[in-house]
Amino acid sequence: MAPAEKSSDVIDSKAVKSLVEAKGIRGATVLGRPGGWAVLVRYGEAERAVAGQKSHRMRLWRRVDSAIGFVRSELGMDRFDVDATHYHVNPAERRRPDTVERLRRQREAVAHDRWFRAEVQSAIDGIAAGTNPIASDDEVERRLKTLRNALKSAAS
Repeated sequence: MAPAEKSSDVIDSKAVKSLVEAKGIRGATVLGRPGGWAVLVRYGEAERAVAGQKSHRMRLWRRVDSAIGFVRSELGMDRFDVDATHYHVNPAERRRPDTVERLRRQREAVAHDRWFRAEVQSAIDGIAAGTNPIASDDEVERRLKTLRNALKSAAS
């Protein structure tokens, strides 16, 4: 069968679930497509591609193991066909444009976390050694009151 792509060649996930419950699925094929993997289900005399929930177009999984997971968990099938004839991936299409930025933010977050933990540990060590004085509640309240008054004066 030619790869299903038109809306008449697809079956929505709700109908697939109904067929599974009725034990009407005769077989399945994990079909390689440019850029991903589709799942075709066979029932009666028909073979249709599983459609995305909202797109009503052939659903593509990026990884073959994800498509296989769908067949095993949703269709309850451990034996099925795999056709990789038309599978190919363009490496440029697979890269996410935000990967570099995401990794940079992760590195910055890790560096900040290390710095912050070191600062906290330094303060704890200083308190234990007696080099970091501890202010009493009254002293903190007096300093905050002075600061509030200074800010009010500056705002006026």
